[in-house]
This record gives sequence, structure tokens and C-alpha cells, in this order.
Amino acid sequence: MIKALSITLFLTLCVGTLQSQRYAVPSSMKATGYDAHVELTFDNPNAFVYDIYASKDGGKTFTKRVETNGDEYLDFVNDLGRNLSLIYRVMPKGMNVLSKDAVKFQVNTQTHVFSDDELLNMVQQYTTRYFFDYADPDCGMARERSNNPNGNIVTTGGTGFGIMALIAGGRRGYFSHEAAFQKINQIVTFLEKADRFHGAWAHWYNGNTGKVFNFSKYDDGGDLVETAFMMEGLLTARQYYDNGNEQEKTLSNRITKLWEGVDWNWYTQGTDSLYWHWSPDYGFKLNHRITGFDETMITYVLAASSPTHPIRPEVFRSYSVSSYFYNGKSYFGFPLALGMPYGGPLFFCHYSFLGMNPHGLMDKNANYWELNRNHVLIQRAYAIENPKKEIGLGKNSWGFTSSDDPLDGYTSHQLGTKEENGTISPTAALASLPYAPKEILPVYRHFYYDLGKKIFGRYGFYDAFNLGMVEGQQVVHSYLAIDEGPIPVMIENYRSGLLWHLFMQNKDIQQGLKKLGFQFQIEQESSYIR
Repeated sequence: MIKALSITLFLTLCVGTLQSQRYAVPSSMKATGYDAHVELTFDNPNAFVYDIYASKDGGKTFTKRVETNGDEYLDFVNDLGRNLSLIYRVMPKGMNVLSKDAVKFQVNTQTHVFSDDELLNMVQQYTTRYFFDYADPDCGMARERSNNPNGNIVTTGGTGFGIMALIAGGRRGYFSHEAAFQKINQIVTFLEKADRFHGAWAHWYNGNTGKVFNFSKYDDGGDLVETAFMMEGLLTARQYYDNGNEQEKTLSNRITKLWEGVDWNWYTQGTDSLYWHWSPDYGFKLNHRITGFDETMITYVLAASSPTHPIRPEVFRSYSVSSYFYNGKSYFGFPLALGMPYGGPLFFCHYSFLGMNPHGLMDKNANYWELNRNHVLIQRAYAIENPKKEIGLGKNSWGFTSSDDPLDGYTSHQLGTKEENGTISPTAALASLPYAPKEILPVYRHFYYDLGKKIFGRYGFYDAFNLGMVEGQQVVHSYLAIDEGPIPVMIENYRSGLLWHLFMQNKDIQQGLKKLGFQFQIEQESSYIR
């Protein structure tokens, strides 16, 4: 009898202790349902451990989804079904999900089947976050990559792409018009104070100081190609804000001063060619002529378009003086007028054409819409044939461009070389959407619905993956500004033509294109709206 009373007293004390335990309820809990996944966010500044549960039957039963000490979780719910009404509970580790206090940890959401436009909108919004949420807080510039071992490094060219993504993001309502303006204004303020070299910016900067972070030993000064990518974005912004309120007009005028300050002629060394780098310590030691056909065509167009320091038309002719300018061959039945064998990495048909509209763009060398479209279709055909029998390649799973790699670091993945090892870079196909939407929309669906749990994260699709690797080593969980930027920009150009329309409205650009012998067309934004 005494023993039974002791046991009862002990159990009573234990229950009292459990009931008296205190716990932190995560604040600002939010669940946003998409189609194949739900995004959960909550405040967790002390990195407490929480168990996340989901119920699809109104709270009768719950399934544990993950244990985390983070403050966000993307729950891919294919195993639960589609068109779901879900209840989530973010519970302290070990707490009973059905206890009376569990409702304090609860948030509800709904998923629904997406149209293709909703899928595109989601990818555009997620990827634009890299340039809004993940931008350097001190200067607004895009961080060079999400896993940078060198510290607070920001990138010039990637930020230029990001400016265009921010403009479209403000228009789409991912954040307010005013918030987009403030971010771009912050970037311009940084650029006005950052080290410049005859008006050109460096490749990388310390985001806190505006001082150059050397790209390599002799590359510690002006980078003309990165400057061109930045200016592509800035001129798009100048046009966008030119007819705005007083603050916006002022920003537009400040961009004009930056534009007019680039001495493109300096970077010719007095020759008939542009050169990529100039260093205050080493001069033109790298002696890297800008020749093509590759990502650098925009550099010559901008240099010819400058109202203050324009190059002569003869300088552009040297662009064709390379072993990979003229091609003239066909691959898988698709003719390729210019470029490397198979066309080279796909960023060649992205970077120059984020603002410069390839529709109707022609010169004596090529029809650039046909050139870029065929480049894209050649890559798809290669993946279908899959000559190396790599795992994971096919008509809806492809995309070869310079990016991170599970084995080889940052590399080109150029077709026809050993660098093509089965690694897929999502930016390659996704940013090519305008050129071949019928062929590329299935790639979006495959990447998201079939592979999303592996390759989709906080800022959209990770930089690269290779399904031929062992499980756990297939995905490079990094984001790079130069790979992120083309995705939302080209999605917007497919959906509305906004960024093509803005850039091509620049009178300086129109004059420069004429000067270099290009035919082009100025189309209204509405002609692309989808």
C-alpha cells in the first residue's frame, strides 16, 4: 500500500513538472502553399530545435516532416497529394503534437495545381529574392555567391542582371515599387563611390568599403565586360525611371553620369580592338582582347553607343578575329552561323541579350534570334542523344553552361569536351525560355515537380546537379549571382518583354546599333504579354 502511494506520488510530481515546463512559441509563423511544396518561415533567433508536423485531414493525424534548428523549411508535399488543405505545427522537439497546447504552434495553408504561368511566376519570384533579400545590406549589390569563402564580396556583372530582375519584381508585386527603387538607388550610390578605372568598374568589390577585391593577381582594376553587364542593367533602370517622380528622375540622371563616365576608348589601347582589363599597377598586362562570338557582344554595342567616349565602327570588326567567331556548321540538323562547336555554354545567348532584344536583330554575320534559338535546340538534341550515356539527361532534363560542378568546381560543361560530365546547370535551360518555350516549359515542370525536393531552395533552383553521382553528392547547394540573374530576367522577357522594351528604348543604344551596322526593331512591351 505504501509502495503504491509512493508510485502515485512520483507520477503526479512528474506530470506536474511536465506541465510546468516552459517553451518558446516561434513567432511570425507563416505557411505559403504553392503546388508541389509549402514554404514555412518562423522566427528562431536562438536556433532552438523544432519538429515540424503536417496534417491533411483537418488535424486528426499528423506526419512528422522534419527536425530543424533553422527558421525556414520548404516541404515538398508530393507524397501527401495535390490540392491540399494543410495544418502545420512547428513544435519544440519532443512535445506531443496532439497535446492541448499544440494549437499555439499551428499555421494553416492550401496548395493548388499551378498553370504554367503560375509556375513561371513562382520561379521568377524565388530567384529574384537573391537580389532583394540576399543583397548585401550595406551597399545593395549582389553577393558574388551564397557560399563565398572570401567574405563580403559583391559582384559587378551579377548586380547588373539583378537590377533588371528588381525592376520586374517591383512591377510584379514581389515587393513594392518603392522598395525596388530604394534598392537600386542604394546600388547606384555605392557605384558612385566605388573604385573606378577610367570609368569602368572592377569585377569584384568589398561590399563594405567599395575597394576592389582582386579577381586574380593582375586583375585588380577595370573589367570592361563586367562593366558592360552592369551598364546593361543601369541603362534599363535609367529608362524605367526617366518619366517617374522627382526622386526617380534624379536617379535616372545620376545613372547618365555613370554611363557617360566610362571611357570605352581607353580600353582600345589605341588599337582596333577592345581589351578586357586595365590595372592601375600592371596596366594592360593581361592583354586580353575581347573577341567572340561569346557573352561579350554587349560590350562592343555599349562602347559604340557611348555619347562621350565611343569607339569607331572599325573596332567592332576585330570582334570576329577569333577561332570561334564564325561557325557555319550544323549540329543535329540545326545550323549555327557563329560560335564554338555546339554553340558553347548557353550563357552566350543570355548575358548580352537580357536587355538587347534578339527579336529582329541582324547584321551581316547572323540573325541573332535564329542563332540563339538554334544554340538552345542543339543542347536539347544533345541531351536526347546523350552520347556519353550520362544518367539524368533527356528531352526534359538538360542545360549546359558555366557553373559550379559536384566534382570539378566552377567549369564550362562545354559540349564535346571532357567538361561535359552529365552536370546540369538549371540556369542554362531556364534562362533560355523565350527562345523555345514549347521545349523548355517541360524542363521547368520536371525540375520542379520531379526533382524539386532535391534541387529547389530558398532562392530557386540550386546552381548545378548531376544525377550520376552518389546520393548525397548530386547537388551543389550554391547560388551564383551571374547564374541567378538571367533566370528572372528572361522569364520576364518571355512574359511581357518589359526589359527588352526598356533597354531598346534608349536612344544611345539605337544609335550605337545603327553605327555598327545592325538591323533591329523596337517593339512595345504589350506585344509579349503572357
